[in-house]
Amino acid sequence: MLDAAKDPSSGHGYLDGLGAEPTTGRRGDAPKPLIVRNPSILVFLTALALFTLTVTVLSEAVGPGLISTSFVKTLGKTLCLCLVAIAMDLVWGYCGILSLGHFAFFGLGGYMIGMWLMYERTRDIVATAMAEAPIPPTDAEIVDAIGTQIFGVVGSSEFPLVWAFADSLAIQLALVVLVPGVLALVFGWLAFRSRVTGVYLSILTQAMTLALALYLFQNDSGLRGNNGLSGLQNLPGVAAPQSVVSLWFFWASAAALGLGYLLAAWLVSGKFGSVIRGIRDNEARVRFLGYSVEGYKLFIFAVTAMIAGIAGALYYPQAGIINPAEIAPIASIYLAVWVAIGGRGRLYGAVIGAAFVSLVSSWFTGGQAPDLPLGFYTVKWVDWWLIVLGLSFVLVTLFAPRGIGGLVDLWTERRAPDRHGADLGPDPGALREQEATE
Repeated sequence: MLDAAKDPSSGHGYLDGLGAEPTTGRRGDAPKPLIVRNPSILVFLTALALFTLTVTVLSEAVGPGLISTSFVKTLGKTLCLCLVAIAMDLVWGYCGILSLGHFAFFGLGGYMIGMWLMYERTRDIVATAMAEAPIPPTDAEIVDAIGTQIFGVVGSSEFPLVWAFADSLAIQLALVVLVPGVLALVFGWLAFRSRVTGVYLSILTQAMTLALALYLFQNDSGLRGNNGLSGLQNLPGVAAPQSVVSLWFFWASAAALGLGYLLAAWLVSGKFGSVIRGIRDNEARVRFLGYSVEGYKLFIFAVTAMIAGIAGALYYPQAGIINPAEIAPIASIYLAVWVAIGGRGRLYGAVIGAAFVSLVSSWFTGGQAPDLPLGFYTVKWVDWWLIVLGLSFVLVTLFAPRGIGGLVDLWTERRAPDRHGADLGPDPGALREQEATE
């Protein structure tokens, strides 16, 4: 019975009752291509390509400048937030793990690439300044000057151990993925092997985020404490103007989002997607079927942490600065709100939610939204935006649990899969046509 329930070739079995979606047609049919099973992939990638092309043509670097450089950076950062929202949707919407710490992985990715950017930029400045000295400086003197320039703000001039590879772009790029991934593996192994679930796991992830943020606020953390890393918008050795650099990062963010969406869609399709949906809906039942629930959880937790790290590595060079406040637990709560508003359990819902809330937030908090005079009181949206966001989350949770993505479902008339009498249980004929339509 267990073999029949777990038969990957059929796409059917006990897991169908746990919210799994079949990956093939009738039993015995050849597996369909991923894009055929999930047409939203092609729609999403086409829309993303058209959006990228439009922004490029209208930007200051290429076209007439109808889209300013600052707004190109805003759009690029929004694409990065959409990518981390996909990671959050994978771990929460599909696997049922409400992680309130994924923005910590996002921030760690930013710190890893930020160290290289700040080191190389400072080395260029120091080398240029010391080149005018009567006696050419030695390499050791240049390194000491770089250390003083970077860490003088925290009363130090020595490079901490965490900066050991800051001069190597290849190693720092590897650390963008490895540091969040290893932290997620260690934390996940400790939590999942103890079978911590539900709200207790959410509290643990939030505690991890808070502990990391508090550590980074210390000056002796090696990452400049509250000052963080700055000047990240300048690419070392590149003389191109910011309009061009911002467009490069925008392209990189769009490419990362497209690849991330493809990876996520591939993960949630097939047997793996059925199992993690089963874990979300009925963890005990999946464990009874013989699946390693902890192994699946650990894998999805680590993979989404690495995706978040990549998103952070692309986000903060466009923001220009990163500090420990970016890793505060409230940021991870915002991330969950974005996914909930967009519609969790739908990859396009996570993208829609993150893009919508990010752009609307920029409009309200950037002073572009006009004040609302009520006679007795004037509503200033800069002060009221968080209240509006919180109220929106409550309303969506109560009255529209499918979020904005539910509107897409209505538009496409999404329905449950038509099984046409295929066997839905471990025994032939367990559920036939008349039973499947009930």
